[in-house]
Amino acid sequence: MKFKYLISIISILIFLTGCSASYKELSTMETNKPRNFQEHLLSEYKKRATFEAEEMHDWNSAKLYSEKALKSLETDEIYPEEISYWKLPEENINEIRIAYDNLMTIYKDAKKIDPFNLAKAISSLDCWSEQQEENWQAWDINSCKNDFLNAMHNIYEKISTQENEQENTNKNNNLENESKDEVTIVTKNENKELMQIIYFDFDKFNLSEVSKDKIKKFLNNYGSLINEYLVVGHTDTKGTNKYNLSLSIKRAEVVKEILINYGINQNSIKILGKGEESLAVHTPDDTKQPANRRVEIKKTN
Repeated sequence: MKFKYLISIISILIFLTGCSASYKELSTMETNKPRNFQEHLLSEYKKRATFEAEEMHDWNSAKLYSEKALKSLETDEIYPEEISYWKLPEENINEIRIAYDNLMTIYKDAKKIDPFNLAKAISSLDCWSEQQEENWQAWDINSCKNDFLNAMHNIYEKISTQENEQENTNKNNNLENESKDEVTIVTKNENKELMQIIYFDFDKFNLSEVSKDKIKKFLNNYGSLINEYLVVGHTDTKGTNKYNLSLSIKRAEVVKEILINYGINQNSIKILGKGEESLAVHTPDDTKQPANRRVEIKKTN
């Protein structure tokens, strides 16, 4: 019995030594202001590792984050842990799996155009999964989840903006070829500051708390300038045209309800479902694209 007890103690000590070694190496490392994807990964995972080690004394999580931070010094091929890595409660698996799929869908594009938010999304998804696996600190679960959703929202907007800028460049180039004397610049939205975009998960029309907060902030900033609202629902191209049209209307209706809950007169809100028309990011048919699953809230007057 004593021998088994001694073996257990030695095993624990070896494990803790391994955990503390990677964290110690990371914690003594000087980091400058991040300039690229790998440096952003290092910074984000270092923050997670420090919190787990210094605040929570969770050496297992500190080890995971420390090792991923150190790995980012060697490669930029860093991904969130696969769903099978975690022992998640059954009722939370699907939500996190959808989040993982969304991130992996936009991974390559985001690495080029928004490395900061991609690094934040990757580390936050690991954090969300880790906290959900422990499943006892609701505040920490929601904090990591909201960090992830905010980062993804920012990425979707960047992807949509880049797509539109490229489209405008192509149009302008065509116009230049047709007439060197007259070139028209086309913008996505002349009143861009008066439009809010809300994103949805695949085949869903429910709103996260992050999305509700974005709508609330939009109203706080611009509500006094708007008399009439147009709420336009969109989908990606996965599924039939008929189904996607119905889904886009449901998304618009949900946002309308939130606007009403925040004090907007229902008679001043018009909704429209466009289905898979007017894609923010052009894709082939039957393609999942998170940046296309959205509702746009616009000023109409």
